[in-house]
Amino acid sequence: MGGTVARRREQVLDAAVEVLGAEGARRLTYQAVDRAAGVPPGTTSNYFRTRAALIDGIAEHLLAPEHGDGAAPATEPAPVGPGELAAALAAFARHAAGPGRARTAARFALVLESSSRPELRAQLGRGRQALLERSTEWVRRLGSGAPERHGRILVDHLEGVVMRQLTFPEGTFDPLEEMRALVGALLGGVPAGTRTD
Repeated sequence: MGGTVARRREQVLDAAVEVLGAEGARRLTYQAVDRAAGVPPGTTSNYFRTRAALIDGIAEHLLAPEHGDGAAPATEPAPVGPGELAAALAAFARHAAGPGRARTAARFALVLESSSRPELRAQLGRGRQALLERSTEWVRRLGSGAPERHGRILVDHLEGVVMRQLTFPEGTFDPLEEMRALVGALLGGVPAGTRTD
């Protein structure tokens, strides 16, 4: 019985992520989530008694390691050179703006929601901090003279590139060249146009 309840809750949260990512926070309603999940009316409200509880549930769901994006830099092995770092960042951006688009858009929607909810901001901040720590460690291993600053610049740029693609989509999206240029500028490593394969 407990397993069934847990699976149904996961089903509801998966649907809530899709609704939030595809339609935005204003259209995140119990009814919309019930429809997207294909569950009886009232199911979502049974699990999450308030909208704030639903938002918190979505944030927890998105940040859980078992639900993380497979291409996320935080889960990838450390790159062995600037070229590999640029390629890893570009691959994550392509995934986040492509197959992972709904989850990415949902995360951005939660960031906006957190402007009026400090407790949500703290929760989301933990996920960002993990990414910053990984990015900092990567550039430190690659010889950065200012790893914390360079790690933050890479994460900020990555988020900006993905946001740009979500907001103003390009037909063919591949930020590899700009990632090479940025990594090369920060680390004195790989110039634009250098192959990494």
